[in-house]
Amino acid sequence: MAHFRPHRKSYDGHMKRAIVLAVLLAASLPPLPRTHAATTPPTKSAETSQPLPGAKAKLRDRLFQHLAAAATEAQGRALEDEIWRFWLDLAPNPGVRSLVDQAMDRREAYDFTSAEALLDRAVEQAPDYAEAWNQRAFIRFLRENDEGAEQDILRALELEPKHFGALSGLFHVLSRRGRTEAANAALIEAVRIHPWLKERTMLPPDPDAERPPIKGTEQDL
Repeated sequence: MAHFRPHRKSYDGHMKRAIVLAVLLAASLPPLPRTHAATTPPTKSAETSQPLPGAKAKLRDRLFQHLAAAATEAQGRALEDEIWRFWLDLAPNPGVRSLVDQAMDRREAYDFTSAEALLDRAVEQAPDYAEAWNQRAFIRFLRENDEGAEQDILRALELEPKHFGALSGLFHVLSRRGRTEAANAALIEAVRIHPWLKERTMLPPDPDAERPPIKGTEQDL
């Protein structure tokens, strides 16, 4: 599951254990009762709610343009890694970045309690730092706090509407809660932004061919 972020030291490999754990949780738990209206992910704005400085805004736009145009999975994965680094580097100061890095290390060690406590401090100190909210959402998902995870994801998306990791995370959270329609809407938006997203093969059928073909499948031939 690529929805919250691989470990900072290896953007494709080091989080396999936590990813597998999250997938097993999603597969083994029954859907929770539907107690909320369907969640609709932000889709209208391509800009963050907190405007970035000129150079960073240009870099962000360029990264997403290249991601959308990636011709191969290898290119898409490399750009995905660059975007994750970009998001992490938006920490407002080294102290907040250190809290997030420590939290990811504690997550690697399956110490989810300590990881969440560190991220509590990060979001308190930097409420406009999308990646802190996204990381706490992942921890809350792993701790089966789906309502808290959803709230954190929606906050991350307010700050970064193109956060394909948060959108795919929303897909998993809502799927586990039995809110299939809203979950699929989140995943469709995530794949629109990142055509090579690993979860793209989990998209619902598209009999009317209203969406672009799924990259790397027979639809793409």
